[in-house]
Amino acid sequence: MISRRDFLQVSMAASALTGASGFGNWARLAAQQKLTQDDLLQFDTFGNVSLIHITDIHAQLKPIYFREPEINIGVGDAKGQVPHVTGADFRKMYGINDGSPSAYALTYNDFTALAKEYGKVGGLDRVATVINSIRAERPDALLLDGGDTWHGSYTCYHTEGQDMVNVMNALKPDAMTFHWEFTLGSARVDELVAGLPFAALGQNIFDAEWDEPSENFKSYEMFERGGVKIAVLGQAFPYMPIANPRWMFPEYSFGIREEHMQEMVNEAKAEGAELIVLLSHNGFDVDKKMAGNVEGIDVILSGHTHDALPEPVLVGETIIIASGSNGKFVSRVDLDVRDGRMMGFRHKLIPIFSDVIQPDAEVAKVIDAQRAPHEEAMNEVIGQTEDLLYRRGNFNGSWDDLICDALISEREADIAMSPGVRWGPSILPGQNITREDIWNVTSMSYGEAYRSEMTGEFIHVILEDVADNLFNTDPYYQQGGDMVRIGGMGYKIDINKKQGERISDLTLLKTGEAIDPAKNYVVAGWASVNEGTEGPQIWDVVENHIRKQGTVSVAPNNSVTVVGA
Repeated sequence: MISRRDFLQVSMAASALTGASGFGNWARLAAQQKLTQDDLLQFDTFGNVSLIHITDIHAQLKPIYFREPEINIGVGDAKGQVPHVTGADFRKMYGINDGSPSAYALTYNDFTALAKEYGKVGGLDRVATVINSIRAERPDALLLDGGDTWHGSYTCYHTEGQDMVNVMNALKPDAMTFHWEFTLGSARVDELVAGLPFAALGQNIFDAEWDEPSENFKSYEMFERGGVKIAVLGQAFPYMPIANPRWMFPEYSFGIREEHMQEMVNEAKAEGAELIVLLSHNGFDVDKKMAGNVEGIDVILSGHTHDALPEPVLVGETIIIASGSNGKFVSRVDLDVRDGRMMGFRHKLIPIFSDVIQPDAEVAKVIDAQRAPHEEAMNEVIGQTEDLLYRRGNFNGSWDDLICDALISEREADIAMSPGVRWGPSILPGQNITREDIWNVTSMSYGEAYRSEMTGEFIHVILEDVADNLFNTDPYYQQGGDMVRIGGMGYKIDINKKQGERISDLTLLKTGEAIDPAKNYVVAGWASVNEGTEGPQIWDVVENHIRKQGTVSVAPNNSVTVVGA
């Protein structure tokens, strides 16, 4: 007799073969220059429940370029497993042809040439068109937003998130969870959440004083769709007070809260839930561990680590969906739920090729209205780039190399540090760099560019701490982000060693001398989590540097030697 797990695996394999999971045939059609909106949206409606997932938009309202990471190293059980597979290995794993639009959407190789061929991606007016199409086929589909929505742009900063709230309200989600939203400050978050016409979820958002679930956020929301009772649980980013400034939201505490998650799953089932969906901002590897530890979760809609996977990952009987970032993809999941059990599913990762998908006129009007007061300031050209500017990668990206150059030059520093955040669109060689472009990779509510003296020993400790966050073999100790980006200094890292022993051979690049543990060095950086940090805003520092350069060029960065990958 076939087990339910085996049935789900067979269902997934069959769906992939028929084109109902993954890309369908859009990659082949686009390679022939015949891709249409209908091709992108084609889906054989299945079962009785539909989920629509978007996540990690980072306030990108308009179409952008976004290069996927070149390096994404997995450790422990995640080594060599998705999402820690990139480039040619990723294409081989999923049968993606070199140079195809799927290669452009999901891998980094030949990015500039393919971007010129296939154009920009995203734009929430195009996302709206996709959502409306799905709703036309399945009117009661659930639209779920995985968070990192009210953060990451010029307009979002200047409206304290109101631009994104207004646009997302026009898309009519059913629920969302949270991460960077809390860096607006708890008072502003509370104000915005109180006015939302949909569920604000976070089973792990607790009142810090009473150590009880916050009254401002529900652990889960019950829906009835397709004759099925569905519980959608929320999981906010667990490590808020570590990765972001605790002083901005002192009333709240977070954490994994695995035991409470199990309690909420059990409670929802006791209330009659036949399908348990976790709307998560844990990050993919954390979600995989949680799927193995918490019983009863049918679907995890994963966010935070910006992974885009053309097929779900199965952990036991739980399917995990990864839908990318920056409005670049929308995931559709159709489920067959019978007698209180998920019996099968179909899935499609829909790429938002902005030149192919027509914008929704009503949502486009809302977007333009949010941007109108700021267009003149945002569109001012600051300079040009000779090189591709991108962010993603475990150790460096050219955007952060440029930011570090700016910090060293403008703040007269020996060494620069830029946080290993994953958000931020790409800029093609030869393009103008506008003020909006700079804000798209620097916008945050604690962007002061500090300048301080640090001993070589303290710099080493910082690198070791961040490396353990990234390369600890237990996903529950991986607290988000990539390696801190370093300018003016090189080092070696052995990812397989234990904390305190991974980093060696620290070298000051301008002299070639080894970093002296006892010597002080002038270090400039930004995004300190410490309250009261002083300095000019990072976007001003970068703008001043680019203006002086006129046309910027970023040399290949070979300052980090990686061992054990």
